[in-house]
Amino acid sequence: MLRLTRPLANMASCAVCYVTAPSKEVGEKLAEGLVSEGLAACVNIVPQVTSVYKWEGKIQKDEETLLMIKTKKPVVKELIEWVTKEHPYDCPEVISTDIVEGAPGYLEFVRSNTKGE
Repeated sequence: MLRLTRPLANMASCAVCYVTAPSKEVGEKLAEGLVSEGLAACVNIVPQVTSVYKWEGKIQKDEETLLMIKTKKPVVKELIEWVTKEHPYDCPEVISTDIVEGAPGYLEFVRSNTKGE
């Protein structure tokens, strides 16, 4: 028999959002804004990822910076809206996935340092 040691509400209440930026400087500006607005508890900035994609019918290849944004699931929609408004790209990559499991202390840190219930 499966026994839960934590309340169900805490098991899937966090998410990771991924955003690419054209430079480390832009990534840092976005990260600082997200944290100061309470939309993220922590943002990891991964410099120099290579993105290959099709844009306006042509294959593109760009060096970008990847943001790994830890937040609460109820905040994701507002986070997407904020990034879309503040980002220099016409169509920024902003995607999210649920955090299914993680260190309890770290997940509590994310919940405690992100706005909302």
